[in-house]
Amino acid sequence: MEEKLREKIAEWAQKYNDPVYFREDPIAFPKFFAERLGDGTVGYRLADVEIAALIAAHLAWGRRTMIVRDCTRAMDEMDWKPYAYVMNGEYRNDDASLHRTVKWSEFARICGNLKSVYSKTESIEGFSNAMIRTVIYGRKEDPKAPDKKINMMRRWMVRDDGKVDLGVWKHSSKKDLLIPLDVHVYEMAVELGLTSRKQKDLATVREITGAFGEIFPDDPCKGDFALFGYGLYRKEETMR
Repeated sequence: MEEKLREKIAEWAQKYNDPVYFREDPIAFPKFFAERLGDGTVGYRLADVEIAALIAAHLAWGRRTMIVRDCTRAMDEMDWKPYAYVMNGEYRNDDASLHRTVKWSEFARICGNLKSVYSKTESIEGFSNAMIRTVIYGRKEDPKAPDKKINMMRRWMVRDDGKVDLGVWKHSSKKDLLIPLDVHVYEMAVELGLTSRKQKDLATVREITGAFGEIFPDDPCKGDFALFGYGLYRKEETMR
């Protein structure tokens, strides 16, 4: 990687790893509970943060305004008490849309899966991506899947620099995180020369993460903020 590009990526990551850019973002929902957990507010637990993160990540596709609107609908349904709602076992369960093609019936299935999980454990920190994918989200196993939503949720929970991400999972390492890869992120990574692979799969995720690891060896997912910054820069250049 050219030194000029390395410097630019480091500059973007430093600038955009800032909560001012993420006020209207799905991370706001687990952050709401993480702040109360950190303050020692009675009635909140780590599971509240985890459930909010899982739901927000699952709905995180499309325009951010729509994501925030529909995450708010989900939290309102839960009366802003995710753990209590899940463990109560009475969920909204119909075929109306919660967010785009995600129906309330799908939301109910995930809540039911979470009830089974939290009946046996206090935290899902030790769950692998495959376990979150199959046991919680109820999707088929796919060893090659990029698992964008899960990797995004994991970034939220693990990174602990006190800026955007929450840092509530204390037994996980930033070094092990993987870049959340969707079509938009893939296109930017190709433009920047971070990957030349055609498939948007786990191998590509690892290649892009490895490229960022050359710049941020202890925290490769800091590069996710660089891609966010590059996306804004590219948009501004197009508008000129």
